[in-house]
Amino acid sequence: MANTPYTDNHGGTDVAPPPANTKIIWRTFLILCVITAFEFLIAFTMKAGYLRVSIFVGMTIIKAFYIVGEFMHLKHEVKSLIWFIMLPVIFVMWLLLALMYEGGSIFMTR
Repeated sequence: MANTPYTDNHGGTDVAPPPANTKIIWRTFLILCVITAFEFLIAFTMKAGYLRVSIFVGMTIIKAFYIVGEFMHLKHEVKSLIWFIMLPVIFVMWLLLALMYEGGSIFMTR
């Protein structure tokens, strides 16, 4: 049925557009739902601390990368373009962590 010809407004015939691929959308929904459920499980079972916060940050980064790859179609691009986009993001995250860690040492100086 995907190759059924139809008539458009200009009188020509063309091939019908392919049906929507809802399987990929549901798979994406389920993956994000499982990651979010895991975050909720950790939120209600673990005590507050660095481990819980780092798990939350890690899971959020995983979800962000997955959303960018899926909905912005980045995972279908050339690997060099992916690295061109991802390396600055990774560097900025490393820089923020380093600045937050080293920022506390300013109070230890005389």
